[in-house]
Amino acid sequence: MKFLLSSSAAALAITFSGAALAQAPEWTGGYIGAQAGYGFKAENDDETVVFDTDLNGSFGDAVRTTTGANAFSPGFCEGRALGATPAADCQTRDRGFEFGARAGYDMQLGSFVVGVVGEVSRTNVHDAISAFSTTPASYTMERELNALAAVRLRGGFALGRTLAYATGGYAKGQVDRRFRTSNTANSFAATTNDDWVDGWQLGAGLEHKITNDVSLGLEYLLTELEDDGYTVRAGGPVPATNPFVLTNPAGTNFQRTEDDLKIHAVRVTAAYRF
Repeated sequence: MKFLLSSSAAALAITFSGAALAQAPEWTGGYIGAQAGYGFKAENDDETVVFDTDLNGSFGDAVRTTTGANAFSPGFCEGRALGATPAADCQTRDRGFEFGARAGYDMQLGSFVVGVVGEVSRTNVHDAISAFSTTPASYTMERELNALAAVRLRGGFALGRTLAYATGGYAKGQVDRRFRTSNTANSFAATTNDDWVDGWQLGAGLEHKITNDVSLGLEYLLTELEDDGYTVRAGGPVPATNPFVLTNPAGTNFQRTEDDLKIHAVRVTAAYRF
């Protein structure tokens, strides 16, 4: 009888111990890892270039010739101009690969998991807009996202070894800006060409633990960066009849209409948990 009681007690102890282990949080703890994927710029077919001909800080002026005609009547196109006229078309390089490293910490509360993750990435997504003048000539304002750093919160639900989550937070990107033109008559000066700009990220993902320590995942992120203030000044020395100096002898400033750089990215992730 004593043997039976002892055996039953031992069996119950093992059962409860196993249940406690099964209920123990699987996602609580820190991790380090990496991510790699593909990013592409959000389409923006309505973007143009705007001008400030009297240099009063207000953009939206028309650049006029001496006859009053619009010097930029040929229009605009998304991408880098391949020639001096719209007929030459524009080339878009609005997508590219990215890779980087991450570290974070998660805490499981029942089936709910909350955490924070920080990451850095290298990428090479381009974003350009071109304008065409009646000269004829082309003017391209281009920016390239070279690097990203982000700190995000994330929260989701654990279904055993699989975690479904949403994530969002602060992002900072390194943007390299370039100006290209086929106009050889005017001089052109640009503001800072390379800068770190602020923004945010929002996304969702799935992560699955293939072992107790290793997890693999799939993640989507939308990144929006505020890249404002990049200005190009077209000036002389040129005759006073040149459209860029016709209103103000000091020249004409121009900017692109879209300040926000929006990038979609799909990445695979891997993490070692401890």
